[in-house]
Amino acid sequence: MAASTGLDQYEIVAFVNIRDAERAEVFYRDVLGLRLISKELPFALVFDAHGTMLRLAINPGAAPIGGTILGWKVGNIEAAVKDLVLRGVPFERWPGMPQDDLGIWNAPGGARVAWFKDPDGNVLSVSQHPD
Repeated sequence: MAASTGLDQYEIVAFVNIRDAERAEVFYRDVLGLRLISKELPFALVFDAHGTMLRLAINPGAAPIGGTILGWKVGNIEAAVKDLVLRGVPFERWPGMPQDDLGIWNAPGGARVAWFKDPDGNVLSVSQHPD
C-alpha cells in the first residue's frame, strides 16, 4: 500500500487574526490560560493550545468574521463556563436561539455550546459533545 500523502498525518496549526497584540496576549494567556510560546512581533503571537499551535496573526485592519472561529471541547461545559465567567469573560446571547441561564445552547445532535468573544470581537466557544 502506498504511503499517505494527505494532510491527516500532520499536526494542524490554528490561526486567528487580531488587531491589538497587547490585549490579545493578556486575554489568551491570562484569561484563557494558554501558554505563550513566542512573540514574533510585529507578525504574530504564538500559543500552545493543548498541543495545537495557535498563531494570533497581528493584522491592524482585520475585522472579525461572522461565526465561531475557534472552540474548545470540554468535559463539563457548566464548569468551563462558570470558570470563564469568574475570569471576567461575558458569554454571548443570540436572538432566537434558546440558551440557558449560563448562555449554553443545546444543539439538536446533543452537543452543548456557549460562545464568547476575544478582545478583537472574534467569536470563540466551549462545547461539550455526547460520548
